[in-house]
Amino acid sequence: MSMDSAQARALLRRMFDAAIAAAQPAVTLRDHLPDRPTGRTLVIGAGKASAAMAQAFEAAWPWPLEGLVVTRYGHAVQCDRIEVVQASHPVPDAAGHRAAERMLELVSGLTEDDLVVGLFSGGGSSLLPLPLPGISLEHKQAVNTALLKSGATISEMNCVRRHLSAIKGGRLAAACYPARVCNLLVSDVAGDDPADIASGPTVPDRTTRRDALNIIRRYALPVPAPVIEVLETPAAETIKPDDPRLPCIDTAVIATPRLALAATAAVAREAGLSAHVLSDSIEGEARDVGLVLGAIAIEAANGRLPFQTPCVLLSGGETTVTVRRNGRGGRNVEFLLSLALKLRGHNGIHALAGDTDGVDGQEDIAGAVIGPDTLRRAMQLGLRPQEALASNDAHGFFEALGDAVKTGPTLTNVNDFRAILIAPD
Repeated sequence: MSMDSAQARALLRRMFDAAIAAAQPAVTLRDHLPDRPTGRTLVIGAGKASAAMAQAFEAAWPWPLEGLVVTRYGHAVQCDRIEVVQASHPVPDAAGHRAAERMLELVSGLTEDDLVVGLFSGGGSSLLPLPLPGISLEHKQAVNTALLKSGATISEMNCVRRHLSAIKGGRLAAACYPARVCNLLVSDVAGDDPADIASGPTVPDRTTRRDALNIIRRYALPVPAPVIEVLETPAAETIKPDDPRLPCIDTAVIATPRLALAATAAVAREAGLSAHVLSDSIEGEARDVGLVLGAIAIEAANGRLPFQTPCVLLSGGETTVTVRRNGRGGRNVEFLLSLALKLRGHNGIHALAGDTDGVDGQEDIAGAVIGPDTLRRAMQLGLRPQEALASNDAHGFFEALGDAVKTGPTLTNVNDFRAILIAPD
């Protein structure tokens, strides 16, 4: 099978769209509904998918309910019984702070007859900021900014965040006691650990404040002095699995990166390609992942790997970017630019990478697409790919080429999506 550039790009976009569609709360949530309580049903949540999750829960729940969820600006949808608040991501703001305070107030005074439904997805860490006493919102903003530039993994970032929070790391679950808690989660983290999804407001945490301090030191994070002072006190410790306030918690992950990649593989096979899911939990520097997957793609295209071509190599997870200069960032586009440089226009290899929430880094751009002609067209426009990579400015590079992928808010979030299509002539 030979495939021209337009056909390859169209197929890659269908795969990406299939991944997003498979992870929609309206598709996945209904199969995980809890039993109806004899008391109240209260819905709480935070994340880029939380409003869509709330809407899906309302549609599936015929009995009385109330609640509050907070989502990223531009990601709200209409709900009739659950209030939807919008706040800032990835750096928290006052709107998220107020929502977190209100959420703690909502769950106070519950009884063992009541049910709390936690709807959490990626982005919830920034959207639900409530600093511990001794730390200000400005301090948390500074920590978040430093973490985003550091190259730390999402698990490391969330470890620090929850030990500075009065609501994350199981503290919200403890506040719900003695009510029953049912968590319905959309995973954007490698391994689908509930404690890392939105920094685990309603699940126990096995990490410690010492772990958080070690991460700050490992990356030499320039954090305000009060942050270190609080982390060195017992007040910073999170809620552990043996806490007596957490006996009645059920947790289900209703959408995962692997689920999305499986839907993508089905689209590829329908188009006559073999599909191989390499991993749903790849981490590391985005540019390094680009080099590794580029080498694998070249080997496959040259017939030196046991992949029958034409084929597509799929992967997910969450890479990181260590910001060295002042470009517009984006881990998926940085991966793609590194990949394009590794491939050097290799015939018949195309790729698309994007964030399934429609936001790569801090841009309302999901990702981008490359092909054998990417570097040639860049040279014709006077673009310098190596300099763009060194400047962390892959978004600027791909927008200049017209190769950015824009979806708008997808209302879900199962992390990075990468598809490398190999269809040599």
